[in-house]
Amino acid sequence: MTSNVGQSYPYTSESEPERAAAIAALTQAREGLSETLASETTPLDEGDRWWVYKCPTPGCAGLLHTAGYARDQHAVFVVCDGSCARTYLR
Repeated sequence: MTSNVGQSYPYTSESEPERAAAIAALTQAREGLSETLASETTPLDEGDRWWVYKCPTPGCAGLLHTAGYARDQHAVFVVCDGSCARTYLR
Protein backbone atom coordinates (compact mmCIF):
# COMPACT_ATOMS: atom_id res chain seq x y z
CA MET A 1 0.00 0.00 0.00
CA THR A 2 1.44 3.39 -0.93
CA SER A 3 1.86 5.98 1.80
CA ASN A 4 -0.89 8.20 0.33
CA VAL A 5 -3.42 5.39 0.46
CA GLY A 6 -2.26 4.31 3.93
CA GLN A 7 -2.72 7.83 5.27
CA SER A 8 -6.38 7.76 4.31
CA TYR A 9 -7.18 4.98 6.76
CA PRO A 10 -7.45 5.42 10.53
CA TYR A 11 -4.56 4.12 12.63
CA THR A 12 -6.60 3.42 15.76
CA SER A 13 -9.41 4.93 17.81
CA GLU A 14 -9.67 6.54 21.21
CA SER A 15 -12.48 7.04 23.68
CA GLU A 16 -14.12 10.44 24.10
CA PRO A 17 -12.35 11.05 27.46
CA GLU A 18 -8.98 10.13 25.85
CA ARG A 19 -9.65 12.43 22.89
CA ALA A 20 -10.75 15.33 25.10
CA ALA A 21 -7.69 14.91 27.35
CA ALA A 22 -5.33 14.85 24.35
CA ILE A 23 -6.84 18.02 22.86
CA ALA A 24 -6.83 19.77 26.27
CA ALA A 25 -3.15 18.94 26.76
CA LEU A 26 -2.27 20.12 23.27
CA THR A 27 -4.14 23.42 23.64
CA GLN A 28 -2.36 24.11 26.92
CA ALA A 29 1.05 23.23 25.47
CA ARG A 30 0.78 25.08 22.14
CA GLU A 31 0.41 28.82 21.97
CA GLY A 32 -2.43 29.92 19.72
CA LEU A 33 -3.97 26.48 19.25
CA SER A 34 -7.06 27.20 21.34
CA GLU A 35 -7.70 30.35 19.28
CA THR A 36 -7.26 28.39 16.05
CA LEU A 37 -9.72 25.75 17.20
CA ALA A 38 -12.22 28.40 18.32
CA SER A 39 -12.10 30.18 14.96
CA GLU A 40 -11.82 27.21 12.58
CA THR A 41 -13.94 24.45 14.17
CA THR A 42 -17.41 23.66 15.41
CA PRO A 43 -18.07 21.22 18.28
CA LEU A 44 -18.19 17.50 17.68
CA ASP A 45 -21.36 15.45 17.97
CA GLU A 46 -21.66 13.15 20.95
CA GLY A 47 -19.62 10.04 20.33
CA ASP A 48 -18.06 7.23 22.32
CA ARG A 49 -14.98 6.78 20.12
CA TRP A 50 -13.06 8.86 17.59
CA TRP A 51 -10.59 7.88 14.89
CA VAL A 52 -6.89 8.61 15.30
CA TYR A 53 -4.62 8.90 12.25
CA LYS A 54 -0.85 8.79 11.77
CA CYS A 55 0.63 12.17 10.93
CA PRO A 56 1.53 12.44 7.22
CA THR A 57 4.37 14.94 7.82
CA PRO A 58 7.70 13.32 6.86
CA GLY A 59 9.77 12.58 9.95
CA CYS A 60 6.92 13.17 12.40
CA ALA A 61 5.85 10.17 14.46
CA GLY A 62 2.81 11.94 15.89
CA LEU A 63 -0.84 10.98 15.89
CA LEU A 64 -3.73 13.15 14.68
CA HIS A 65 -6.48 13.63 17.28
CA THR A 66 -9.97 14.84 16.35
CA ALA A 67 -10.51 18.40 17.60
CA GLY A 68 -13.80 19.34 15.93
CA TYR A 69 -15.54 19.77 12.60
CA ALA A 70 -14.09 22.24 10.13
CA ARG A 71 -16.20 25.39 10.20
CA ASP A 72 -16.16 26.14 6.46
CA GLN A 73 -15.57 22.70 4.93
CA HIS A 74 -17.05 19.22 5.15
CA ALA A 75 -14.16 17.70 7.13
CA VAL A 76 -12.90 16.72 10.55
CA PHE A 77 -10.26 19.06 12.00
CA VAL A 78 -7.36 17.12 13.57
CA VAL A 79 -4.30 18.16 15.57
CA CYS A 80 -0.92 16.38 15.57
CA ASP A 81 0.58 15.54 18.96
CA GLY A 82 4.04 15.06 17.44
CA SER A 83 7.00 17.27 16.64
CA CYS A 84 5.41 18.96 13.60
CA ALA A 85 2.52 20.37 15.68
CA ARG A 86 0.41 20.79 12.54
CA THR A 87 -3.34 20.72 12.01
CA TYR A 88 -5.09 18.92 9.16
CA LEU A 89 -8.53 18.36 7.69
CA ARG A 90 -9.51 14.70 7.35
